[in-house]
Amino acid sequence: MRITDTLSIDESEIEERFLRASGPGGQHVNKTESAVQLRFDVARSSLEPGVKQRLVRLAGSRMTREGVLVIRAENQRSQDRNRAEARERLRVLIERALTPPKPRKKARPSLSSIRKQKEAKARRSQTKAMRQKPAPDS
Repeated sequence: MRITDTLSIDESEIEERFLRASGPGGQHVNKTESAVQLRFDVARSSLEPGVKQRLVRLAGSRMTREGVLVIRAENQRSQDRNRAEARERLRVLIERALTPPKPRKKARPSLSSIRKQKEAKARRSQTKAMRQKPAPDS
């Protein structure tokens, strides 16, 4: 299965099971196994370790404890279309895992914003000081 121009996954790494689906299809849905459950063993796959980690994080609840990514497609009435949809979802997920996240740069407030904040604080302090009772003359 081709993911990008440079990356492809061997078909033996993908396991597909067909089962009965809920949803559209009327009586037809009770007779055919049109839903697809695609299983991809991330832990034993040929992907790089960094990509595997990002894929596990992106997969979330679709990942089993054993490190298997489970994608279920049952929206279409046709088994072929459900199969294509599940494979496309896997391809998109792996493609997203290929790009490492940008490192976070620590933000720092600008000097003008610090100055404005201090001026506002001083104004507020002055306003509150004016509310106090005047000091007794001695």
